[in-house]
Amino acid sequence: MGIPESQLETWSGVGAGEGSKTTYASITASLEDPAAIYDNRQFDVFLQGSYGNVTNIFGESDVDVVARFNGAFLHNIPSLPMNQQQAFHAAYPTTGTYYPSTFKAQVEAALRRSFGASVMAGKKAIKINPSGNRRSADVVPAFEYHLYSRFNGPQDSPFVSGIIFTTSTGEQIVNFPKQHSENCTAKHQLTGNRFKPVVRIFKNIRKKLVAENVIAREIAPSYFIEGLIYNVPSDKFTGTYSNMVFNVLAWLQIAANRNGLNCANGVHPLFGDGTPVSWPTANAQQFINRTITLWNEW
Repeated sequence: MGIPESQLETWSGVGAGEGSKTTYASITASLEDPAAIYDNRQFDVFLQGSYGNVTNIFGESDVDVVARFNGAFLHNIPSLPMNQQQAFHAAYPTTGTYYPSTFKAQVEAALRRSFGASVMAGKKAIKINPSGNRRSADVVPAFEYHLYSRFNGPQDSPFVSGIIFTTSTGEQIVNFPKQHSENCTAKHQLTGNRFKPVVRIFKNIRKKLVAENVIAREIAPSYFIEGLIYNVPSDKFTGTYSNMVFNVLAWLQIAANRNGLNCANGVHPLFGDGTPVSWPTANAQQFINRTITLWNEW
């Protein structure tokens, strides 16, 4: 039967943004406050996640913020051939003395200076509990990361710039939030501004499946839903929302198990087990299957 067009239109709408805008502004002001103490102030602050990509739905609360230190960078040079490693170390003979752990501690101190007991250290991010008009937020202190494809000297060293941060358990995670955002925006424009509303529909489907205990919330993170829909060919985003969702599901039913799909950042594989930057294959398939069932049995 399919989900009614009226319901899909409702689900396509963007969630409230004023509270998130205020929250982001207050966090940025806190981190950039001249009175905040840093050994080095070469960093920038930017949004990532649903609010940053304008794929947020009603009821989403967290505002995801990155504080990225740009005065130094980490890299994948040890994975390159030895001659390229030698070329890198010849170009960059010294290592920095400002460490990610120091920057993280100073970011947390700046936030505590502004938000006090509302600040809590989490596994991946520094969490700020909501208060008044301020929404809950996650702040990720990170260093710049260079993913080199080769290094034959400063003039022949193409790389993708991302972020790297360390969890509370010592795991290092590399991601590319700016590429994710830029690619999603390009996809949105390529589909006649239909991509992001369709993403919001699928996020609302996830929300319904979780509310009805069909899937667990952690099965389908928003980040991977965006990546999943990003891989759908642009010619599927035509007609009514009913047409688009049907086309997307029909394509996913065939393509979901194929290798070669990447996250929206264009770097990491979308599906993969044992890595925090890819979607466990069984989880992705469960979300797709349950969504198809919801569509068929509505």
